[in-house]
Parts: sequence; structure tokens; C-alpha cells
Amino acid sequence: MAQSNKNFKRFTVTSALPYANGPIHIGHLAGVYVPADIFVRYLRSKGEDVIFIGGSDEHGVPITIKARQQGVTPQEIVDKYHTMIRDSFEKFGISFDVYSRTSAPIHHDTAAEFFRKMYEQGDFIEKTTMQYYDEEAHQFLADRYITGTCPHCSYEKAYGDQCENCGTSLSPTDLINPKSALSGRVPVQKETKHWYLPLDQYEGWLREWILEGHKDDWKPNVYGQCKSWIEQGLQPRAVTRDLNWGVRVPIENTEGKVLYVWFDAPIGYISATREWSEKTGKDWEPYWKDEGSKLIHFIGKDNIVFHCIIFPGMLKKEGTYILPDNVPANEFLNLEGDKISTSRNWAVWLHEYLEEFPGKQDVLRYTLCANAPETKDNDFTWKDFQAKNNNELLAIYGNLINRTIVLTEKYFNGKVPERQKISEDDKAILEEIKKFPERIGSKLDHYRFREALSEMMNLARLGNKYLTDSEPWKVIKTDEDRVKTILNISLQICANLSILSEPFLPFTAEKLTYLLNIKPLRWDEAGHSDILESGHQLNKAEYLFERIDDKVIETQVSKLLEAKKQNEAQESGVNPAKENIVYDDFARIDIRVGTILEAEKIAKTKKLIKLKIDTGIDQRTVVSGIAEYYKSKDIIGKQVCILVNLEPRKLRGIESQGMILMAEDANGKLVFVSPAEKFMNGSEVK
Repeated sequence: MAQSNKNFKRFTVTSALPYANGPIHIGHLAGVYVPADIFVRYLRSKGEDVIFIGGSDEHGVPITIKARQQGVTPQEIVDKYHTMIRDSFEKFGISFDVYSRTSAPIHHDTAAEFFRKMYEQGDFIEKTTMQYYDEEAHQFLADRYITGTCPHCSYEKAYGDQCENCGTSLSPTDLINPKSALSGRVPVQKETKHWYLPLDQYEGWLREWILEGHKDDWKPNVYGQCKSWIEQGLQPRAVTRDLNWGVRVPIENTEGKVLYVWFDAPIGYISATREWSEKTGKDWEPYWKDEGSKLIHFIGKDNIVFHCIIFPGMLKKEGTYILPDNVPANEFLNLEGDKISTSRNWAVWLHEYLEEFPGKQDVLRYTLCANAPETKDNDFTWKDFQAKNNNELLAIYGNLINRTIVLTEKYFNGKVPERQKISEDDKAILEEIKKFPERIGSKLDHYRFREALSEMMNLARLGNKYLTDSEPWKVIKTDEDRVKTILNISLQICANLSILSEPFLPFTAEKLTYLLNIKPLRWDEAGHSDILESGHQLNKAEYLFERIDDKVIETQVSKLLEAKKQNEAQESGVNPAKENIVYDDFARIDIRVGTILEAEKIAKTKKLIKLKIDTGIDQRTVVSGIAEYYKSKDIIGKQVCILVNLEPRKLRGIESQGMILMAEDANGKLVFVSPAEKFMNGSEVK
């Protein structure tokens, strides 16, 4: 049963381990890392004992596939992306206490210990089953290493676990004409032994713990998915697999077997905490084994079952760990009306954003939080990103701060003026300020980050309206004391914003504390109207945000449209365009109309024909790889287009003095590029 945050001594906050076979994109950020970071920063500001755990998930078949494709080791793949992901998170302000990795020795030890204890307790079922085996590669095939025809839509390149064309989940034995992705051969079925987690035995306990114990505090999308899984009936799930990349199964006679990645990855939260413990000297166990600790998993909706049913089942059976109090999973973020796809490059990559928008981490954090897919899928557009910056951060938050400090500089030499007589409107504003820490905090306590962000911005709106309605730039001409009060209250609002906006906009809050010339303050200091003492010297005003122009947005949209164009070209079998060249490069190309005078296949070659061509300039020899498609006798007299100023090169001992132009379709078929009617030899092609 969930408890209030006040009843806990400490907080253990985990965020889904990103898969180390590619960079981070905005879908990951909106679904997991931005809300997790906001929550942790809020807890820290309140003075809570909290550890924020992250790390790279570095095992599994997709990594071995990528390594094979690139001709490198799996370790080289994960080293590359772990570093990229870790550095991107750090630059973006995701404030992990530890960012570890599952290929680390401490993780292998922790996961092996966890498995061994469950094994010794008799918590697993041992089963021998028939699985596909590649006799040429001498290994069992993971589902992703088997391809074939989908039985549902007849797509010929379906994987053994899913058809990417129709989206249907599959088993390898469902495929028609299965083939090994390693050798291309038809695999055979062979016996193999594995260990299974008997989830069906946990149904009663899970039904009580989730469906009764968390029906009022877990998000509807999380609770609903768990309810559906449990009511369909849980099945035993393999915790080991035949693979050479991963945590070795720590029992005898298990060569070539590793822990299934879904089993070892969540244990990565524990191993990362142990790594943090070794570095800091602090005890890790209370964060995972003390009932006074609150465990919270931030994940995307594709991980709900693992974190709400399977991992809790593992923790419960192991016997010494606490269970998650909440799993505030988000839905998916789309991009410009289409699903984010890493394979199609339809994404906004974090490392690229950081390079192309230096100093604008908070603009993206704000936009992703404002559009967070908390209860349903949501959409990110570059136009909305621009509007969030220009119409909200710049026009509301930044405008309040800049106007207030500039007016204080102008009228009172940058010193906080002493508050004078208070009007009824002033009293109302001061009373309203008191309510914001509780309003925002309550939303954050219940994982309603969009609403919390909106409340924070309402404080900035309140300050802007107060300043605009009070018109100190006019009142200064007749009543300086009144302006002192107006600016004092406006500055107190700014000081409150430096506290209450920090979880959402950490880089901006840091700049604001500098402008106000104060140290960072804690959450319980917000809500007060005397944070800044009269006479306190402010620093010189600086802009917190700058306008983002249409041209910047058009560049980003064009980048996506180019990716879409390349995807469409690939799907149609057409290669994407090569890199642009300058006009001068093109102008140097000299293409002429010519006629083939002689043609002779070159002996002992499959493709090459020796041609003699009248170019109108001269008669020259050209070697061309067209013998598979044309017989020598059939092309004599054919008019062609020939590149005449190509550097000569020897092919099979024959100097080729140019290149004839051919068109090639998706199947590799070649056809001549020729003038539509008879042309004079030597005519230039422009």
C-alpha cells in the first residue's frame, strides 16, 4: 500500500537503463529522464535523502547484431554509446548520483549473486525445449537471429519475435521458411536447457499487491496494463538464453548460456547503487532493503510489465529487497505527427540538439515537460518548441526577471528597495505567493509534472501581471515610495521563482540566483515575501532567454523532411542522393554524345566489354561492365553518352579512356543513357 512521501526516511529513484546501441532521443527524455530528474531535484530541494540511479543496458541480441554488422566486438559498440549517452545526459543536466553500466564487473557479480540465491532457493523451473540452431555457425539462434515470412501479412523479412511490417508478436516457429541471419541457412531444431521464472505461481500475490494495493495511487495506464496481463494469466518466463554476450549463468555445465537481458538489466539498478557505495563510502543496503525507503521506477510504457510484475516478482522471491512504491510510466512521444523511429532516423537526437542549440537545455526540458505524454501519446513539433520559447519562457518568465532587475537598476542602483505602505492588491499578491510551494509540490508528489510546470509558470504570470498593472515606469514620476513597494514585491516573486523553477529549469535557476546575487535556496524557503532583504545588491541584468527565429526552426524541419525523403527512397529501392557538390565541380564534367563502333567481350571476365567509341572529338577505347545485360554484336551503332574527361585507368591491362553513362534500377539492371533522337557525335550533354 502506498504511503505519503512524509513517511519515508529516504528515496531510491531509478530511471530506465537506455539501450547502448544508439544515442538518446527526445522520446526517451520526455518519457523517462526529464520527469525523473524534475522529481529528484524537487526531493533534494526539500532536503530529502535521495539517490538517483541510471546506467546503460549493454547486453542482449541487438547489440551483438550491430557488432556483427559493423565488424567489431559487442564491447566496442557499448563503449561507444555508453560514453555518448552518459556525456549527453550530463550536459543536459540529468543529475544522476551514479551512471553505471551492465557490462561492469560489479554488475556481473551482483546479477550472478542474485540468480544464484534464487537458484539455490529453488525459485526457478528447469525445462528442456527445442530451439532453432545454426549448424554452420554452431550456435543456438536468438529470436532476432531468425528471419522468415510472416504468417499474418506475408512480409518476407519478419524476425523471430516480431513482424516489423504488421507489428504482430511472433515465435520463431511461427515463421514460414525460417532462415538463420548468421549463415542464411535453414536452421534445425535442437534440444537446449533453460531456467524459468514461474510467474504463474505469483498470480495470487500480484493480484493482491497491484490490483488491490495500488488501484488508487498508480497511474491508470500503468494499472490498466498490469490488470490486463494478470487477468490474461501469467506464464513461466525464461531467465537464461543461449548467447555469448551477457552475464554468464553462474552454475556448472552452462557454457554458452547467459542471463536473459530482461532479468539482468533491472538488477543493474542494484549494482549501480553498489558502485555508488564503493565510490562514496555510504551504505547502499538501506536504499534497497529498509522498509523506510521509497523505491520509484521512472520508465516508458514498453517497460511496465518488467517493472511492475516481473522485477517485483524477482525481488519478492529473493526475499531481502523492498518493492517499488510507484512506477509512474509515461506513454510515447511522437515527432511531427509520426512515431519516433531510430531505424528511420525520424528523431531529434540529444547529442545533436546540444551541439545545435548551445545553452538552450532548459528550452527543450520545458517543452518536453509541457508536452509530456503522461496519460496518452503526445506530439513534439519544432513550431511548438519555438512557441514555448518565444511566447512563454521569453515573454513571461524571462520578461518578468529582466524588467524587474532593469527597473531596479534604473531607479535604485540595483539595490532591493525597502517595502513601504502595502495596498490591498499587494496583500493579495503576497498571500498568493505563499500558496505556490504547496501547489507545485503537491503536483510533483503525485507525478503530475505538466500541471506542476504550469503552476510554476503561473507564478511568473502573476508577477508579470502585477508589474504591468502597477506600471512603476509611470508611477516613478509621482510616487517613488510606491515604486519601492512594487519592485520589492516583484523581486520577491523572482526569488521564489529561483527556488520553484529549479527542478524544471536548472540552468535558468542557476543564472537567476546569480542575477539576484543569492545562494541557491531550499524548497521550504519558498513562499516567503522577505527572501531578499532591502538594500541587497543585485548583479547586472542579463537576458535569460533569446528569441528563436523561423530560420532556425526551418533548418530542423528540413532535416527531418530530408530523413523522410531518404526513407521513402530506400523503401522504394532507390538510393538516397549523394552529398551536394558546388557548381564549379559540375561545370568541369564533359559529357558528349558518341557512337559505339566496335564491341568485344573481354575473355575470362563476366561483365567487361571493350568498346571503341566515336566521340566526335576522337575515337577511343572504353571498358564497360555491361556484358551481363548486352551482347557485343547488339550494341554496335548504338548512340551513348560518354564522360570524356575522366582520368584514364587500366582494366585487365586495357586503358579505358572514359565512361559511358548507364541507369541502374533497384535490381542492378543497367540501361544506356542515350539521346532520344539521332544526334551528331561530339554534341555536349548539358
